[in-house]
Amino acid sequence: MATTMGGPRRSSEGRGGPGGGQQGGKKKFFYRRKRVCKFCVEKIEYIDFKDVKMLQQFIPERGKILPRRISGTCALHQRKLQNAIKRARIVALLPFTAD
Repeated sequence: MATTMGGPRRSSEGRGGPGGGQQGGKKKFFYRRKRVCKFCVEKIEYIDFKDVKMLQQFIPERGKILPRRISGTCALHQRKLQNAIKRARIVALLPFTAD
């Protein structure tokens, strides 16, 4: 029996192997729709740091900036969005952290 750092190696027990805890041995695949960049769809060139309502959509309650994989923005607009959020924070339109 081969061992790894975590202990003895196990067969496919509950890890989606044959049967995998699902009846009939068939797996159901979840199709996730690809997110599209909101700014590309609306053809927004400049992200205004004074538009607080729009910027708040990309900041959760904790005050962190949402990453691309969650917000769905493209790389170009994510960089512009980050700069706009940082400028709005400096001008005190947005909080740095949650209260």
